Amino acid sequence: MAVTSYTQEFITPIAPSRMFKALIIDSHNLMPKIVPQGIKSIEFIEGDGGAGSIKQTNFAEGGHLKYLKHRIDAIDIENLVCKYTLIDGDVVFDKIEYVAYEVKFEDSSDGGCMCKMTSEYHTKAGAELIEEDIKQGKDKAMGLYKVVEEYLLANPDVYA
Repeated sequence: MAVTSYTQEFITPIAPSRMFKALIIDSHNLMPKIVPQGIKSIEFIEGDGGAGSIKQTNFAEGGHLKYLKHRIDAIDIENLVCKYTLIDGDVVFDKIEYVAYEVKFEDSSDGGCMCKMTSEYHTKAGAELIEEDIKQGKDKAMGLYKVVEEYLLANPDVYA
């Protein structure tokens, strides 16, 4: 099994605690509300959002994915860090055993925050990841971050 790691960063004018609440703590409520054309629902199929919980994202009809399941491995509300693992999905698991993520939200000098995400792709023996597939996933993740940023900018009292 090979491991391929990627790191992404972006800066937003939104405070770290608001981004963490929107993208990590309350994503199951927020995402279907602000991107209903992409995400139909997010439900906890085990647990309540703490470590060990399993969350299933159900995508809207017509997309290339139907669902993904993530296990929350660790969540540190004080330091705004979440570690989770993609453990199941209807497309990606022909080549991938799992994908481990770590997301951190840190203060930036302008009062906003730096969002850092590290992804580790653990591939099955003999499987090769195609760069374009990974790029698509990274682009979609960044797109969601931007949608959340826009929503929070337009609604300054939400998650304040």
